[in-house]
Amino acid sequence: MATLTADMKTFIENNLAWITTVDKDGNLDLGPKMSMFVLDDNHLAYHERTAGQHYRNLQDGGPLVVAVANLAEKKGYRFRGTVTLHTDDDIYDAQVKVAEEKGTKKPAAIPVLEITEIQDLSSGATAGKTIDKD
Repeated sequence: MATLTADMKTFIENNLAWITTVDKDGNLDLGPKMSMFVLDDNHLAYHERTAGQHYRNLQDGGPLVVAVANLAEKKGYRFRGTVTLHTDDDIYDAQVKVAEEKGTKKPAAIPVLEITEIQDLSSGATAGKTIDKD
């Protein structure tokens, strides 16, 4: 697994994450995920509230890619890995409580990305370069 640094964790917490998934026909679906959070040093997760196309793509085994960027800082990261959908376990139950505390919709699932690769999305010579890879 690739490992998040303290700086990456703070960056993720303070910027909007965008995800992309792919359906069975190869069509991309891109959208923001305001609920993205760091689960631990090697995992990102979010609240799947709409159970829409992203969720269907993940249920079908499609990949998940997460990008987080800050235009003013010209800095960002891309995260790749494998996804596990949590719908009836301790991770899910804990996040349902978080949603209740925040007054947000109960998630249909908690997709958890086990990070296998982290890429630099900062402007300049390192753009797209791998920072850490499993």
